[in-house]
Amino acid sequence: MESQPRKVIQIIEPQPVIEGAGVRLQRSFPTHIVNYLDPFLLLDHFASDNPEDYLAGFPMHPHRGIETVTYILVGVVHHRDSLGNTGSIGAGDVQWMTSGHGIMHEEMPKPRDGKMAGFQLWINLPARLKMTKPKYQEVLAKRIPVIQRPDGVKIRVIAGSMDGVQGPVTDLRWTRPIWMFHCL
Repeated sequence: MESQPRKVIQIIEPQPVIEGAGVRLQRSFPTHIVNYLDPFLLLDHFASDNPEDYLAGFPMHPHRGIETVTYILVGVVHHRDSLGNTGSIGAGDVQWMTSGHGIMHEEMPKPRDGKMAGFQLWINLPARLKMTKPKYQEVLAKRIPVIQRPDGVKIRVIAGSMDGVQGPVTDLRWTRPIWMFHCL
């Protein structure tokens, strides 16, 4: 059974916001128009060739009851948290953090050739999992499989599966599947 394409009913432009210690972002949701997408709570896109837009980063701050997913397109983000995890993710890498009962962390961007770009998604944990133990997953690009479809489209399989290929982000805290793909 092949699915039918859905018709676009509304296009909502991302809104400029400033977060962290002064990072300029584009927020797709929540906005005053779209604020009802549970379990997806926030989607931010960051992209700039002006280091003043992002170098201040996101100094140590708390999260609780959610998962944050950071996907880097250009540049590097250094991560450090209250569990002792540290690391850096660059182009094509993913950081999937389950904050559970609470975690403090920081994300500090470092440009590549003066540029920085990526996305961050926040996912609301189900009520029964909000007080779960925090967890940090760092998945480097070289571990993310790429499939090529018959129509020539290349797809990075990050979480979930497609065409029998399983993504490396596993042990997600959900009863319903979560998929994350990147079409190249």
